[in-house]
Amino acid sequence: MLEANQITHQIGRRKLLDDVSLVAKPGELVAIAGANGAGKSTLLKTLSREINPTKGYVSLDNRSVFQFSAAHLARRRAVLAQQNPLAFPFSVYELVMMGRYPHFDGRPGADDLAVVDYVLDLTGITHMAQRAVPTLSGGEQQRVHLAKVLAQLMTADEIAQPRGLIQQPKYLLLDEPTTGLDLYYQHALLDIARAMTYRGYGVVAILHDLNLVMQYADRVLLLKDGRALVSGKPTNVLSPAAIRDAFGLSVDIICQSGMACPFIVPTQQLHAFSRTA
Repeated sequence: MLEANQITHQIGRRKLLDDVSLVAKPGELVAIAGANGAGKSTLLKTLSREINPTKGYVSLDNRSVFQFSAAHLARRRAVLAQQNPLAFPFSVYELVMMGRYPHFDGRPGADDLAVVDYVLDLTGITHMAQRAVPTLSGGEQQRVHLAKVLAQLMTADEIAQPRGLIQQPKYLLLDEPTTGLDLYYQHALLDIARAMTYRGYGVVAILHDLNLVMQYADRVLLLKDGRALVSGKPTNVLSPAAIRDAFGLSVDIICQSGMACPFIVPTQQLHAFSRTA
């Protein structure tokens, strides 16, 4: 279990997070939602050990994440960041292979090659393996970086049994993973994330589209101004009142027979950049 317990992160007099807790269990997808500046990325960076909270702690299997070596932690959790700048024009294959660095010293072995080939196919980018990453569109680059973090976590034993449960829980942290992706690949990426949960992975994803949260998340944490507003099952959390409170937007929740989940539709006319709390 990956757990953030009563996290506060303060810079000067400003609290980016204020007493926020989140639990990610193996086998579930937890969404983090909220308006811009609500503290979503700060919470994800705290979960990943990128930043150290002012108060509170993050634990993995009931141990502080700071008690794990960097190499061990890299094999247990991977992060798809919001920004992924490159200093050199690596090929797609080279960049995805970098995800395997925690698994080998010197040169990649047969298992590393097999995992990279598998995730290239899984993310639909095998055909662009030799292309330079900077020449790709933003959406294509996002799929490459997804393949890289999957290569970081997966093992040859897992790909040999693609539907089997993993022996030790691992965690995939996704910071706005659908950014730059068209409609098809938004759902393709989240389908992959859901499939990972069926195998025993825990997934935490920052999502702006609340309809995607409704469709894919097992639980959602809704943040406002650095504090936890409400958490629980999406159908319980994403009420018109909570959405109005978090986003300043009036919505209707539409439920129809034949739909797998409710659908959220704005009901008010918006004026650009005029949102008020």
